[in-house]
Amino acid sequence: MKIKIISIPVLNQEDALSFYTKKLGFVKNKDVQMEDGNRWLTLVSPEWKEGPELLLEPAPNNFEPAKTYQVALKEAGIPYTQFEVDNVDDEYKRLSKLGVDFSLKPTEFGTVKIAVLNDTCGNNIQIIENQ
Repeated sequence: MKIKIISIPVLNQEDALSFYTKKLGFVKNKDVQMEDGNRWLTLVSPEWKEGPELLLEPAPNNFEPAKTYQVALKEAGIPYTQFEVDNVDDEYKRLSKLGVDFSLKPTEFGTVKIAVLNDTCGNNIQIIENQ
């Protein structure tokens, strides 16, 4: 068994596509128009194009419990997911220069260093470096 697709709820797929590609550096993998005006929109890591896909899921606009969950996580300051990076400090500096807002600056916790950013699409995202 393998992980193929991980979905993340987004309020606007086009805005999410822009943020996740232009700022975080993911690349578009699939973009299929659906009947309801939404898209099957997936991204992959440029370092692992055959790896898991990130689905930009428009669920918060179509399914109220998904929106409630997304809002509750955001308000509690809990990251929806995390992405591994080689160096949290370097990513923090790079993303800050691009205007990305962080709620938690690089912080060491035991054997990892983390930072938490706002993806502008309704989610907190944690970046993590294993030390």
